[in-house]
Amino acid sequence: MRLHNKVAVITGGASGIGEATALLFGEEGAKVVVADLDAKGGNKTAAQIRDKGGNAVFVQADISKEPDAKRITDEAVRTCGRVDILVNNAAAFVLKGLEATVEDWQRSLGTNVIGTSLVSRYASEQMKKNGGGAIVNISSQSAFFAQPSFITYSCTKAAILHMTRLMALDLGPANIRVNTVCPGTILTRSNLNYIEKEGITLEQFEAIEGGKTILRRVGRPREVAHVIVFLASDEASYITAAALLVDGGRTVLS
Repeated sequence: MRLHNKVAVITGGASGIGEATALLFGEEGAKVVVADLDAKGGNKTAAQIRDKGGNAVFVQADISKEPDAKRITDEAVRTCGRVDILVNNAAAFVLKGLEATVEDWQRSLGTNVIGTSLVSRYASEQMKKNGGGAIVNISSQSAFFAQPSFITYSCTKAAILHMTRLMALDLGPANIRVNTVCPGTILTRSNLNYIEKEGITLEQFEAIEGGKTILRRVGRPREVAHVIVFLASDEASYITAAALLVDGGRTVLS
């Protein structure tokens, strides 16, 4: 119960890493506000937490839109009284090179950079009223090395990496810690869709992508969630502006 009675907002909580994080936060005693565009998935995540005896609500929101970004915090305060923790997990997966259109860039930047900043702004305002808090941003291994046709995605994840440092500097005097987690290849819904699209088996995918890591396997969402819980908890009380890679050692080999 490391997060007992803490109020945590998790964006992109309908599936993948966000869902795993929301469920683990519930197990650790947090009151969880799940935010996502996907109403079906988001409501399912919140229901799973409640079914296990936890406390959770769902807010449908597009964080690239400022009214929605603000409403997430407003709903958290209305239903739970405050905000102690924010996990900026929501992301747009726009994988394009120089052929990317203005619309591609607007979608990628709008969610991954601007949306992350907006939600952090409103959540941190509430944290200041409570005497502090913790923000965990989700970047990526893609912020550390180059991949073909990844410009629109990797640039935004690199921006989040540096945004974390800047936010930590600005919010430190208010006792708000800001850190980032950088996952490697994780077996999420998007990768399962990729497996189906490519007509390969899970075992083949594991062999190809896992073979690029030191641990010789692909990660699971809950493995990332455990790191997020740590950074959000008081166990990480003297950690801020840090970036933790959860990539099985992939960046060492890249």
